[in-house]
Amino acid sequence: MRKTRCFLIAAVMVAASAGAAAQNPRDGRYPATTGTIPPPVLGRQSVAPEWSGESGASGHPLMTAEAIRAAAANFRSCIERIWPLASRRGITRNVFATYTAQLTPDLRIMDLLDNQPEFTKSFWDYLDILVTPERIASGRALLEKYRTVFDTVEKAYGVDRYTVTAIWGVETNYGAIGGERPVIRSTATLACVGRRQTYFREEFLSALEILQRGDVRPDRLVGSWAGAFGPTQFMPTAFKRYAVDFDHDGRRDVVDSVPDLIASTANNLHKAGWVNGQTWGYEVVVPATFNFMLADHARMLPIREWEHQGLARPDGKPFPRPDDRAFLLVPAGVQGPGFLMLANFRAIMKYNPAEAYALAIGHLADRLRGAPPFVQPWPRYEHVLSRTERLELQQLLTRHGYDVGEPDGQFGAKTRAAIRDFQAKIGQVPDGFASAVVLERLRK
Repeated sequence: MRKTRCFLIAAVMVAASAGAAAQNPRDGRYPATTGTIPPPVLGRQSVAPEWSGESGASGHPLMTAEAIRAAAANFRSCIERIWPLASRRGITRNVFATYTAQLTPDLRIMDLLDNQPEFTKSFWDYLDILVTPERIASGRALLEKYRTVFDTVEKAYGVDRYTVTAIWGVETNYGAIGGERPVIRSTATLACVGRRQTYFREEFLSALEILQRGDVRPDRLVGSWAGAFGPTQFMPTAFKRYAVDFDHDGRRDVVDSVPDLIASTANNLHKAGWVNGQTWGYEVVVPATFNFMLADHARMLPIREWEHQGLARPDGKPFPRPDDRAFLLVPAGVQGPGFLMLANFRAIMKYNPAEAYALAIGHLADRLRGAPPFVQPWPRYEHVLSRTERLELQQLLTRHGYDVGEPDGQFGAKTRAAIRDFQAKIGQVPDGFASAVVLERLRK
């Protein structure tokens, strides 16, 4: 489930608290929209600052200030062009008109689209913000409070309760910072403005389907600037695929029903390939003499083979399942800890395809079950590249003939592989770490 969110800054400011889903009493059933249509939520359209008027950082042609203004001016025509697609989904004209007639684009989103924290923060800064003593304590309280629900969900889906709770904690601090933007407005904006219109057109249509069915009350269908909603932040398309009515009230309500949100999140991971009884990965010590060209997502080897390469757990404990297959991730290169990532790490990345995000989920899950913090230090002395520098590094790699995908300032497996190859060519340890030294050598 590809997602985009803007929770990170708020996460620093909001104290850990019990989940909002636990605090909001359930109403009676909300009727499907077959009769009177409830009024749309339009009163929160001014909750955020206005768009800066500047071009996006990605350099994409649809993210220039001129392109954004032109698309905004054409917003009403864009929405009307989507109506035939909505009609083929079974959305009535009355529902479509009710929820789109007064929509205006939320252009502040354009300032946020190119600035996703899970791609632009250092791993250690990201973990510092999201895996805190307060968040661990709040998560353990929820695990105890909803023990019976978690027992039933684990039996139904085979997904570890600690990982589900970690997603709840990382996404919204257990419901405290889920966002207040109407999902229908956010997805409509992104369906008509910016660089990801095709992707968000599907999210917009799926949001309309949720309103048509009446699974989530219109005034509760609010969330992040990208349209993710509920305590575990479902995108509308993911809701369609994975949401379940676990409390059997006739609605799949991942906002206000704790059983539904826990079970739906577990079902998402289950269908993403979660392996019951297996962890997400292990922190490992990587020798300085290690061949870092082997640290690649595509290289899944049995753990016993990684042991033969000199990798070991920092506490000296044996790996409990040496035949499990894993790939090696070294997010800070030779200067920081390594991690052997199993199939469940990949399942978490299907929830959000950022390595820092998946590592935060795995680590918070471990802390919730009582495991200690990571043992090895991070290279906090390193200069963390700014968003502009990250984009420049990718552009320079492209000029050197490397395939990093579309340069966007977000580092993934392709960028890391290109950095490794470049480092090898210039005689550095090819650990894939995007340091200021690498950027300086690329500039020459």
